[in-house]
Amino acid sequence: MVALFARITDRYTREFEAAAAHHGLTPQQVKTLVALDETPQPMRRVAERLGAEPSNLTGVVDRLQTRGLVERQPDPNDRRIKLLATTEAGRMAARDLRDRLRFARDPLAALAEPQRRDLRDLLQLMADS
Repeated sequence: MVALFARITDRYTREFEAAAAHHGLTPQQVKTLVALDETPQPMRRVAERLGAEPSNLTGVVDRLQTRGLVERQPDPNDRRIKLLATTEAGRMAARDLRDRLRFARDPLAALAEPQRRDLRDLLQLMADS
């Protein structure tokens, strides 16, 4: 059973790393780029989506900005806040990355809805025990 968890994790990781390598990005840069929607967002919100501290995201965003994939914009409602936005190149890269992350994007795609619920319930039971 544990070997199955390892196989699933390995498949997810290999697919994610291959997609990142195709664009010359790190996995964290990919996660950040994919987490940005079409609408500019405060770094704090992006960090929350990634489960990261905003201060830890600064370097990742700096490197994405250097590559021309994201930009910082002033918040029109609060000039103290900087919003993160993808550039056209960033949006194209994010679309390509989503296409390449078939399994990582939805590892449960092969399961019917009742199977997904059963799996969720079993995993919750494991986590709670």
